Amino acid sequence: MDPQTWTAVDRHLTELLVPPDAALSAALDEASAAGLPAHHVSPTEGAFLYLLTRMCGARRVLEIGTLAGYSTIWLARALPAGGVVVTLESNERHAEVAIRNFARAGVADRVELRVGPASETLAGLRDRSPFDLVFIDADKPNNPAYLDWALELSRPGTVIVGDNVVRGGAVADADDNDASVVGVRRFLQQLADDPRVTATALQTVGAKGYDGFALALVR
Repeated sequence: MDPQTWTAVDRHLTELLVPPDAALSAALDEASAAGLPAHHVSPTEGAFLYLLTRMCGARRVLEIGTLAGYSTIWLARALPAGGVVVTLESNERHAEVAIRNFARAGVADRVELRVGPASETLAGLRDRSPFDLVFIDADKPNNPAYLDWALELSRPGTVIVGDNVVRGGAVADADDNDASVVGVRRFLQQLADDPRVTATALQTVGAKGYDGFALALVR
């Protein structure tokens, strides 16, 4: 199968299973108009995050990498009353777009956005932990450090999701020294070696190409 088939199937599944949503569509339009990179999750991936959040009964969610807030909206909508998503974004311009998107989607009261390098803002979250679900979707070279923090801020039963871990297949190429690939490879090795987690990873194809995600449960 070729990428055109992946895209066609992704479109079919989205039309079938993900109802049109004005706020989510507007969030993508706002991001595009502002010139933000199209690194947001797909609609079906957003729905997956929503379901996962509901299934694990999360009340406190940590998201590392906000961008325009598209995935944040999915996560926030899955929370019960009194729940919160703490989302971290290093780029102030991205954060400004995200704030507008949260207000439009009606989830601003469930989202706490912290702006600055995640390596700095994560250290200020000890008093907000433990988190029930952590979604890691930021700069891949720092994925190993983000996993260290996710584990420090978690509890037994916390779910950790790491996005974009296949890198078009490059993760399996030991000769590929791209910084993002190396970061993801180290991240996956940490999951394999750390006795505190049980983990797996799945390849995905679709409108956003060939990639995948890692899923871990803290023991």
